[in-house]
Amino acid sequence: MKKLLIIKTGSTLPAIKQRYGDFEEQIINLLPLAAATVVQADAGLALPDDLTAIAGIIITGSHAMVTDYPDWSVALTGWLRRLRGSAMPVLGICYGHQLLAEAFGGKVDYHPGGEEIGTVQISLTPAGRQDALLGILPTVFRGYVSHSQTVVKLPPGAELLAKNNFEPHHAYVIDNHIWGVQFHPEFNAGIVRMYLEDDRDTLQQAGKNVDELMSAVQEHADGKHLLRQFWRLAAG
Repeated sequence: MKKLLIIKTGSTLPAIKQRYGDFEEQIINLLPLAAATVVQADAGLALPDDLTAIAGIIITGSHAMVTDYPDWSVALTGWLRRLRGSAMPVLGICYGHQLLAEAFGGKVDYHPGGEEIGTVQISLTPAGRQDALLGILPTVFRGYVSHSQTVVKLPPGAELLAKNNFEPHHAYVIDNHIWGVQFHPEFNAGIVRMYLEDDRDTLQQAGKNVDELMSAVQEHADGKHLLRQFWRLAAG
């Protein structure tokens, strides 16, 4: 059976890693996988040339910033461009979402509204309701978020699938097989609460009420359903 390739672009907070696992482990724990291949791109490890044993690719989130253009990220951008001519299912999460947009002609920058963090409501567009991946979610679904950068301009040919009042590009698809989601389908309520507590001082300085954000965090399975649908599409 073909494997899932997870491209790791960073690590979560040490306390979260100890309790819930790192980004790739959070993904794997939600999927019915026998095995997955993990490549730590942020450490400069080589990405595979031969993808014949790969069913699908997930690009993780990161605490890095796309617009800092670290060497490993620039190299990964070039590698990702080769996937557009294939039918390989690809899912970029947060940093991965932004990096895919950058790779295919979009633009990434800091969000003018600052950081989006917590549990938020996200709405599917008409295209999203018909999409093979996002279409399995409710028309208004819940997403765990923690990001200060955003896709300010979608790549040419990308189709907008989901948005909310804060984030206009929460999900998109390119060529019906390359998806980007700004939210974190691998997170749970505990992870988000730990991010909120870690970022409490910065958020308060930015005028955000952290206690209100904490109280709005909800446990839900929308992200798990999305990841499992991606694996169903990839594994056939």
